[in-house]
Amino acid sequence: MNIIIGNDHGAVDLKNSIISHLQSKGYTVKNMGVDSTDSVDYPDIAEITCTEYKKGGYDFGILCCGTGIGISIAANKIKGIRCALPQNIFASKMAKAHNNVQFLAFGGRIDYPESVNDMIDEFIRTEFEGSRHGIRVDKIMDIELSNDNC
Repeated sequence: MNIIIGNDHGAVDLKNSIISHLQSKGYTVKNMGVDSTDSVDYPDIAEITCTEYKKGGYDFGILCCGTGIGISIAANKIKGIRCALPQNIFASKMAKAHNNVQFLAFGGRIDYPESVNDMIDEFIRTEFEGSRHGIRVDKIMDIELSNDNC
C-alpha cells in the first residue's frame, strides 16, 4: 500500500506517529508535510499533497493540522478530492464504506477518544460499499462540477 501524508506545524508529532505506525505494517509513506513547528499555512500543505495524490500511485492520503478542520476544508476545495474528518473508528469506517474518500484528516491538538492509528487501520480494512452509496458519491461530485462557474 502506498500512502501520502501532509501536515502543518500543528501536527508534526501526530504525523510522525502515523508514519511510524504505517511503516511498521510494511506500507510506503510519502511525507509531504513539515518536520518543524515553524508556522506554515495548512491550505498550502493540502494543495501540494492533494496535487501529488492526483498524479496517481497512491491508495489514499492523510492530512493533519492543529484540529484537522482547516486542512480538510482546503482539501475539499481541490477538484476531485473528498476528505473526511473522522472523530472515531466508526466514522473512519463510514468515510470509506459510504463516501469512498481519498483522504482522512486529523488534528495534532485533538484528544481523540480512540486512537488515530486505529481509525486509519479501520479505514484500510474497509471496502467501499458502492450501490446506493456510489450514487450519492456521484451526486457529491456532480455538485462540484455544476458549481464550476459560480
